[in-house]
Amino acid sequence: MKTRVTELLKIDYPIIMGGMAWAGTPKLAAAVSEAGGLGVIGSGAMNPDELREAINETRKLTEKPFGVNIMMASPYVEDLIKTVIDEKVGVVTFGAGNPSRFIPKLKEKGIVVFPVVASDSLARLVERAGADGVIAEGMESGGHVGEVTTFVLLNRVSRVVRIPVIGAGGIADGRSMAAAFVLGAEAVQMGTRFLASEESEVHPEYKRKILFSSIRDTVVTGLELGHPARVLRTPFARSIKEIEAKDPLEAEKILVGSLRRAVLNGDVQTGSFMAGQSAGLIEEIVPVKEIVRRIIEEFLSVFKSFCKEGEQ
Repeated sequence: MKTRVTELLKIDYPIIMGGMAWAGTPKLAAAVSEAGGLGVIGSGAMNPDELREAINETRKLTEKPFGVNIMMASPYVEDLIKTVIDEKVGVVTFGAGNPSRFIPKLKEKGIVVFPVVASDSLARLVERAGADGVIAEGMESGGHVGEVTTFVLLNRVSRVVRIPVIGAGGIADGRSMAAAFVLGAEAVQMGTRFLASEESEVHPEYKRKILFSSIRDTVVTGLELGHPARVLRTPFARSIKEIEAKDPLEAEKILVGSLRRAVLNGDVQTGSFMAGQSAGLIEEIVPVKEIVRRIIEEFLSVFKSFCKEGEQ
């Protein structure tokens, strides 16, 4: 499968791993790259030394291309950018903000840059700044979210920029990947689907919760705090929504470290289990290679069936 994205990244399949803090480990990133997609280390709360270690560990596990996701909200953002440049990482994805001021510096070093965007206006901004492509991520996604659905966002963004568009949010199988391509995507990004894989190192309770979720089992917390995030519905998530409505500062304090507690400890009492609505589409835990194989086979089958119907 060749698209502008696979050509840019030198990968076999137009599938990119979402940049998931704490969950985007070297083992999972390497597995996605080995399966033919682009694995992505989630730098999240990492400091530069921790990121450097993660990059080196990933290189021990795969010789194939991989990337690093950098959150604009990180207190180390400038140092993390210096680290990926020093370590000659080939691809950087950005999340939770406008990275326009950093794009030229990365481009000077030959690094492919894909910012995550939640609006058509931000897509235009990063295109002008020199981004190689944009990841149009709809509100169905897990973690930090915007206000527009993938269906509408991807349709709009693909019309207003000339650079490649990657669809994200609610994508977990070949059918949803095909829908993204119809709407203008040249690749897809998935996070929740890879969380529920054998190579994922999140706590078994995290995987279990995804596996037994319905499409309605997520809620958005943090709306009152200015940084909404989609998480699995738990008593903790419900209590946070109640607290933030009354005392946002108190909710902010309680949320600190909650993702880490979910990923590492499976803590259902004080953990935030970030996941997208696509959790309701996931029915089993399988190896990453099998996930990618099934998605590509279903994707191709969907398009073949359309072609056959068109001939009749």
